[in-house]
Amino acid sequence: MGSTITQKILAYHSKKKNVLPDEFINVDVDIALSNDITSPLAIKQFLSVSNKVFNKNKIAIVLDHFVPNKDIPSAEQSKFVREFAKKQKIKYFFDAGKSGIEHSILPEQKIVLPGQVVIGADSHTCTYGAMGCFSTGVGSTDLAGIWLTGKIWLKVPHTLKFVYYGKPKKWVYGKDLILYTIGKIGVDGANYKTMEFTGETIKKLPMSERFTMCNMAIEAGGKNGIIQPDEITLQFLKNINKKYKIFKSDKDAIYENIIEIDCNKIEPLIALPHLPSNVKSVREIKNIYIDQVVIGSCTNGWFEDLKISAEILKGKKVNSNVRLLIFPATPNIYQKALENGLIEIFIKAGGIICPPTCGPCLGGHLGILAKGEKCIATTNRNFIGRMGSLESEIYLSNPAVAAASAIKGKITHPDEV
Repeated sequence: MGSTITQKILAYHSKKKNVLPDEFINVDVDIALSNDITSPLAIKQFLSVSNKVFNKNKIAIVLDHFVPNKDIPSAEQSKFVREFAKKQKIKYFFDAGKSGIEHSILPEQKIVLPGQVVIGADSHTCTYGAMGCFSTGVGSTDLAGIWLTGKIWLKVPHTLKFVYYGKPKKWVYGKDLILYTIGKIGVDGANYKTMEFTGETIKKLPMSERFTMCNMAIEAGGKNGIIQPDEITLQFLKNINKKYKIFKSDKDAIYENIIEIDCNKIEPLIALPHLPSNVKSVREIKNIYIDQVVIGSCTNGWFEDLKISAEILKGKKVNSNVRLLIFPATPNIYQKALENGLIEIFIKAGGIICPPTCGPCLGGHLGILAKGEKCIATTNRNFIGRMGSLESEIYLSNPAVAAASAIKGKITHPDEV
């Protein structure tokens, strides 16, 4: 009986020949991640037991949620984390100015690599599975335990295999594939399971779209999302001098279920309030007027996403009733967008260029919604009150749909602009 890529990674890191679903194991952690919101509780728990982390070179702390600080409490919180990181000499500490959105900056900087076990105190840590590693989110107290021991205790998940085939239509991206998938299986359809994304369509997706898909595995309840490394992965990793190990699923690996998805049939999609599974084709939606558009986040803040949006916005103006917010995911992405003229396009269109931060995605700052307002966003969640008022609404889409909607002032198919 063969093993899946997730089983192989977990077996290797638990020093076993193989592991089986539902087995409880102790796993060595390669990278332990936290941010400005989740770090303080972890630090307090950790300091109640010890004053030295297990390995300062295997910890990443990224200040990205309330950066630049939005108020006195967030400033104090960042200061507390900053002082801890400096005292512990944390290798991968990203402060304001050098920081970007954690789930973009870690792969960009090649801190996370294929074959690793990456555990983060943030639910979207599953993003890194796009590189062929096991990555998942935990609570702050669990993270404190990792800082102490370098290990995590977990249950081996069952694996769902998703096979994507066919050529996606124009304006259809990885965001649409994952929204379609969540719409198909529901927000608990992969509860504590591995979502292994495979097939001819996946093999042709750029890394940016792979990150998007793995990022949103958690929106289906997944323990982790993962894609086997291939030539596109290796190209993304070129010119690094770090060692990494590539794992692949055996042909006779056992899956709980295999789900085939015909990408030829998928249209640009919208997730309507208040769940990522409440999915409809953009063409089905008529006259939903919007107040705000957000392009960015750990889901769609890559250079490729900004480029897609800029191509639609070039030479056009944002609707007078709409606020367009652009969040490049990292300083490097911001600079590349600047060098390639994208920032100029956004500004001339009437967009607001924001720093590399999570911004309003979690209802933090830089774009909070008022009562009754509607926002279309390239973010990953549209829960009640996620971006501000409990009486606001969030619609999720890919960058092309978001840009087109900014121009028209209502949810719009890119073909219409």
